[in-house]
Amino acid sequence: MKTTMAIKVMLLAMALSHDSMAFGAGTVGINYGRLGNNLPPPARVVEFLTKDLNYAIPSVRIFDPEPEVLSALATSNLSVCLGVKNQDLAQMAGSMDYTRNWVREFVTPYTKGGNGTLKLRYITAGNEIIPGTEAVCVLPAMKNIQQVLEQENVPNVGVSTVLSAAALGSSYPPSNGSFATEVATTLNEISKFVYSKGAPLMINVYPYFTLASDPQQVTLDYASFRSTTPVAQDGDRNYFNLFDSIVDSFIAAMVKAVGKEDVKVVVTETGWPSAGSNLPHASVENAKTYNSNLKKHIQTLGGTPRRPNLNLETFIFALFNENQKPEGTEQNFGSFYPNLQEVYPLWR
Repeated sequence: MKTTMAIKVMLLAMALSHDSMAFGAGTVGINYGRLGNNLPPPARVVEFLTKDLNYAIPSVRIFDPEPEVLSALATSNLSVCLGVKNQDLAQMAGSMDYTRNWVREFVTPYTKGGNGTLKLRYITAGNEIIPGTEAVCVLPAMKNIQQVLEQENVPNVGVSTVLSAAALGSSYPPSNGSFATEVATTLNEISKFVYSKGAPLMINVYPYFTLASDPQQVTLDYASFRSTTPVAQDGDRNYFNLFDSIVDSFIAAMVKAVGKEDVKVVVTETGWPSAGSNLPHASVENAKTYNSNLKKHIQTLGGTPRRPNLNLETFIFALFNENQKPEGTEQNFGSFYPNLQEVYPLWR
């Protein structure tokens, strides 16, 4: 999550989406970050998700391949989105042998070996690395991962990368969504690649940061799915919430790159802090409202004004409050405290 990047373009996307027009339900999972020195062990976390919560959270995104975490997840039916560390992308892009070794160490043993069967759904090559100096490594790394998965006979795993709103150059109105000029060529090619494989582009969507950066122009209702009247109209599409506006902006950018309407996106991060210095916006009540409304929006509707049948997959950030993240709001995005007590009712 990069606050400054998220703010850059979200300020342009001050439109909200219509809650009454989608037809297909989506799914809501969780980001399982490990930047804390007081978190429960992975085996207990998986037990908590599968037994205590009875799979109320059906899917988990992890940021890097930790064997202890992978082993625990492999004992469950949780769907998993696995990240490649940003610092590994250059080697992965430049070496098929490195990529093959990575897959054989972190994928094959858990999906095909004796350690259980990991329900691996996605592999993401980097997190919010575009724009940036390593952006050129992303597509070659994705292609190498895809090739090795095919060689190792690991089917049905989508290979993608994760973008922040900084990847967009234009986002308002949503139909004008386009990739930023400095990364347009790279992201056009990445969009074409994931489309050719039937995979989604992964996006991080944070209405909270838009509100926090400019509360005079962005209201709490806009940002938290509480508006009862449309705030903006884009052709014949009425927008009631900022989340859908940002998602549709990414879809528009992909459509321009691919030339097809049926592109796919997955929201790999979205959320709201329950505490921090940004008062009154960072609060338990606002976090509960946003994430509860998000869950309802995705699970009962699942689409956007542009793509009402999208069946959007979304991952809330995050499972735990993590005390080794930067102080302030960054430490307070969790649904649960490290002792597994809920910060506010959301999943039970």
